[in-house]
Amino acid sequence: MAETDQTAKAKAAQKAEKKATQAKAQEAKAKGSEKGEKKPRQKSDYVARLKTQYESEIRPKLTKDRGYTNPFQVPKITKIVLNMGIGEGVADRKKVENAAADLTMIAGQKVVITKSRKSIATYKLRDGQAIGCKVTLRKARMYDFLDRLVTIALPRVRDFRGLNPKSFDGRGNYSLGIKEHIIFPEIDFDKVTDVWGLDVTVCTTARTDDEARALLKEFNFPFRQ
Repeated sequence: MAETDQTAKAKAAQKAEKKATQAKAQEAKAKGSEKGEKKPRQKSDYVARLKTQYESEIRPKLTKDRGYTNPFQVPKITKIVLNMGIGEGVADRKKVENAAADLTMIAGQKVVITKSRKSIATYKLRDGQAIGCKVTLRKARMYDFLDRLVTIALPRVRDFRGLNPKSFDGRGNYSLGIKEHIIFPEIDFDKVTDVWGLDVTVCTTARTDDEARALLKEFNFPFRQ
């Protein structure tokens, strides 16, 4: 009987100790969550100028001109992809990093370093080597970049005669090439060591190139006549 009583007392003590340990753990967790609790991110009231223009002017005009019956038929811009290919990065990784820093300033968003998929002995290129950078812009940043591209950057191109109206891919997406990235106002001429080329791809929901061309014209894209 004595052994049975001792065993029961030992089990009761173990249960009490286990409950006390769990209570302390929960209390510590609660204190930690209070200290490190993140405040919910407040939504900004900022609305891009071109987005407002699209909703108030461009969409109604396209609906009227092209006879759309459903608001979802009206094409819109979904994203803009910026890409830099740095061939000199094969010999100097620092140049890829400099180009990535410049593209980050132009886009206002952190870029991704692109790497080679296979080795090419002729160009001394190894698999997985950094050879460029890219970034995808959406929503407000997309509209802001488009605004700066059309109103500031393209007019600063030397001997600019307009954009090629045929540079569509057949699915409503438009691509253009910029020879000098220093045309963007974010780049400081005094600090530039190299001038890089830049590819810009504007992706839309248009089903045909004709629809996409009409949409971009409303955004004041300076197409060559």
